Amino acid sequence: MSRIDGRSNDQLRPIKITEDFVSTAEASYLVEVGKTRILCCASLEEEIPRWLKGKGKGWVTAEYNLLPRSTTTRVKRERAGASGRTQEIQRLIGRALRGVCNLDALGERSFVVDCDVIEADGGTRTASIVGGFMALAKALQRMKAAQPPSAAAVVPVKPILRHFVSAVSVGIVDGVPMLDLCYVEDSEADVDMNIVRTDSGHFVEVQGTGEEAVYSRSQLNEMLDLAEKGCGELVTLQKKYLGSILP
Repeated sequence: MSRIDGRSNDQLRPIKITEDFVSTAEASYLVEVGKTRILCCASLEEEIPRWLKGKGKGWVTAEYNLLPRSTTTRVKRERAGASGRTQEIQRLIGRALRGVCNLDALGERSFVVDCDVIEADGGTRTASIVGGFMALAKALQRMKAAQPPSAAAVVPVKPILRHFVSAVSVGIVDGVPMLDLCYVEDSEADVDMNIVRTDSGHFVEVQGTGEEAVYSRSQLNEMLDLAEKGCGELVTLQKKYLGSILP
C-alpha cells in the first residue's frame, strides 16, 4: 500500500527543528514534523505545587493548546478551561517528561513546558513530547551553565534528567502497520497507538486503541518494532541539538 506522501511504511515524516524560536523563554524549539508544527517553550518558576512544599523536590508539568487555525476549520479558544482532550494530552506530555526526571535533584522549583500547536496534521501529542523534552533539556543545560563554578565544586549537582525521551505514533491502516501517521492516515486507521520511549529502551507509555477493529499480538509486536525504530531516530536527532550528556 502506497502512502499519500510517498513514504515507506517504516519512515518518519521530514523533521525540521528551529532552536530559540522564542527568545524570551528559558528555552524554546519550533518542531515541524511534516505539516505538523508545534512551538515548545520551557519556563522556570521558583515555586512548586502546594502539596510538594517542604519535601525538597521539584516538579515538571506541561500545557498543550491548539491555536484557532491549526486545523482545517477554526478551533475555538478554550477560555472556560481546558477540554477533556486537552487535559488528557497535557497530562501525557507531563508524565513523559517526569518519567525521565530526577525531581529530587531539581530542588523546590518547577518547569512548565508549553506546547502550542500552530498547525496540526497528526501526531501533535508525540511531537510535543519530542520538542517539549528538548526545551526542558536545553533550559536545564543553561541553568547548570549559569551556576558559579565554585558552588558546583562544593556541592556536586546530581543529573536532573536520567534519559532522553521521544514519542511517535504508529497504526494499522487498511491492514498495514505504519509509522508516524499523518492526519488522513490517523483518521482512517483501524488501530492507532502512541508510544513514549526512552533512549535506554524502556517505555514510559503505550497507548493503543482499536477503532472499530481489533488487533493481534503479532500486529502489536510489529507496531512496537516500528515505534522503537522511529523513537531511536528521534533520539538521534535530539542528541544532534542537545549533545549526548544530560544536565
